[in-house]
Amino acid sequence: MKIGALFDLLTGQTDETLLAPGTAGRRHKLLLIQLRWLAVFGQALTIAVVHWGYGISLPLASLLLAPTALVVLNIISLPLVLRRRAVSDGEIFVSLCIDAAALTWLLYFSGGASNPFSALFVMQIVLAAVLLRRRYVWIFVLGTSATMALLTLWHRPLPLPEGADERLGLLVQGSLINFMLIAVLLAAFVSRTIRNVRARDAWLAETRQQAAEHEHIVRMGLLASGAAHELGTPLASLSVILSDWRHLPAVREDEELQTDVQQMQAEVERCKSIVTNILMAAGAARGQAPSIVTLSSFLSEVIAEWGERGQEMQVRLDGPTPRNPHIIADPAMKQVLSALIDNAAEAGAGHLTLHAVADGEAMILTFTDDGPGFPAEILSRLGQPYQSTKGRAGAGLGLFLLVNTMRTLGGSVEADNLKEGGARIRLRLPMEALAPK
Repeated sequence: MKIGALFDLLTGQTDETLLAPGTAGRRHKLLLIQLRWLAVFGQALTIAVVHWGYGISLPLASLLLAPTALVVLNIISLPLVLRRRAVSDGEIFVSLCIDAAALTWLLYFSGGASNPFSALFVMQIVLAAVLLRRRYVWIFVLGTSATMALLTLWHRPLPLPEGADERLGLLVQGSLINFMLIAVLLAAFVSRTIRNVRARDAWLAETRQQAAEHEHIVRMGLLASGAAHELGTPLASLSVILSDWRHLPAVREDEELQTDVQQMQAEVERCKSIVTNILMAAGAARGQAPSIVTLSSFLSEVIAEWGERGQEMQVRLDGPTPRNPHIIADPAMKQVLSALIDNAAEAGAGHLTLHAVADGEAMILTFTDDGPGFPAEILSRLGQPYQSTKGRAGAGLGLFLLVNTMRTLGGSVEADNLKEGGARIRLRLPMEALAPK
């Protein structure tokens, strides 16, 4: 049994795995287990108050069998449910029947239908009506109705002290306690159910948003792939023309013109490299012909290639620690990391530190700069397309592609602003996502 899952259950938090399609029965089963603990506590407290508080002699050995059996059932069923993904309606129905049988046992030894706590059957019918399909609900209603009818005929009378009804008003007090108990249980059940529904709605909305973003990425990938194929020919022609220009006497004799041609040729080669990477990563986060390098070499290469563009911002690599594993030099990953550094430079940062931590399970890359930080609207909508303060067409795709590339690789992205100024972005990626096979 996972301690975290048990803690979430007891504190009312909803794990994402409980919201996925097909897990409604599992959520209902866990809710019944939680309510059963409350029922056991209430049963034990009621038996103690009646027996020792009011001095009414109860068959303790027989009565305590019911809460004891429920405790054993919860201890056995909780780890089994946590390890499963789905629970059928039939299992929920059996669980409610067991709870009804425990209540029937308690009522049989304490006055039958005349016991004010017999109204707890209403609570169980409400649970059945909310959690089960209609045919199970009506079977449960008929069963509990028949049980109440039998309890009016066969039960052990409650041995009340002489004059107890007049002196203590036991019936009135029992009805009051019963009302309060039902009110508390219904409030807890309904509020928990509404919370689960709201959490599931939020999860579904996020899932739909991710699906829309994925579709957007697919369209962008198709568009980029087509554009890359179209750009290949003119870039090759430009490269040939620039190479011819370098051999012209007018260019060789003019040093400034020769420098301009060399810079133009370098930019053309860079465009060709970008086009090649787009074609390699079209529709996937992993390249088709990757090389295997150490993590430090990969990050140093990203920083070095970015620095060749003549940017003024200083970028420093810190780490990796405590290990320097071999990874696949993924072109798509290199592009998003380079775009992340670009964003910091365009925001006005003068220095950026890339801190890398790698262990056997995960790789964590933390980018910290001394720029103005992220606007609040960017942080609140991190990863959504076209969220940018640059004010130009097409801006705002860098973080969008970063978040979705990390999501495709099974990682995550966190962003915040530092109190002392600057922004911080933390990328967490499972080591197996870039590990050599």
